[in-house]
Amino acid sequence: MTVWCLGSVNADHVYRLPHLPAPGETLAAAQYARGLGGKGANMAVAAARAGARVELVGAIGPDGGWMKQRLAGYGVSVTHLAEGGMPSGHAVIYVDAAGENQIVIFGGANRALEAGQATTALANAVPGDTFVCQNETNLQREAAEIAKGKGLRVVYAAAPFDVAAVRDMLGAADMLVLNAVEAAQLEAATGTAPEALPVADIIVTRGAEGVRWIDTKAGQSRDFPATPVTAVDTTGAGDTFTGYLLATLDGGMAMAEAIDLAGKAAALKVTRQGAADAIPARDEVVGWRL
Repeated sequence: MTVWCLGSVNADHVYRLPHLPAPGETLAAAQYARGLGGKGANMAVAAARAGARVELVGAIGPDGGWMKQRLAGYGVSVTHLAEGGMPSGHAVIYVDAAGENQIVIFGGANRALEAGQATTALANAVPGDTFVCQNETNLQREAAEIAKGKGLRVVYAAAPFDVAAVRDMLGAADMLVLNAVEAAQLEAATGTAPEALPVADIIVTRGAEGVRWIDTKAGQSRDFPATPVTAVDTTGAGDTFTGYLLATLDGGMAMAEAIDLAGKAAALKVTRQGAADAIPARDEVVGWRL
């Protein structure tokens, strides 16, 4: 089967700081690096490194050739990664000594996808494939409707959080993935607890507290503990989890086992600096011992 990922591709400009800047504060960076990022690229790379066949649907600008090459090198199909005239998306990322981060995103080409792009890309999708999107591109609902009509499992990662975007996607999604802060924001905005949302499976990532899986059809929830690690860089941890989760489900693994493996992959990722470039391969995750 195939994981179809509609998502962003960004150049990550990462600055290592002694602490995250306060308003009006100027800090000297101890280190700078440019890497591959964007929630779409991160999820696609994670799914590919977990063993799935992955098609990335997105766009880069004239400055994005190196990102396309790097994605292909990680095993992601870039057949449907368009190249246009707008600058590629990029992110400015501050990472402190404890591995926490602040991120500012410029959408660029990610926000200029053309309406026919999703239709063309998904023409080869088949029932049983998986479709995932998030909030760093346009065309989320349009592409989700196409995917749903072709019998794909539709997964929506509700980040960066935007309540209007989430409301628009709830009717199309079979699975909703969000973190604890996003879940609280959604409940505050809608007055609806996650357990009552019209989505079959809801996955709430809770950082050091682990993961909660809510099976709304069965009316049950289950908590999974986090793997204890010392974080170096939390950038892309949630995307790593999502990509691994979808790849392993696509491969036939049961939800509980898929969550366990995805959580372990995310934990290993945060011990490394970087986003897509730091996502571990499946054999690394399986063989990892604390």
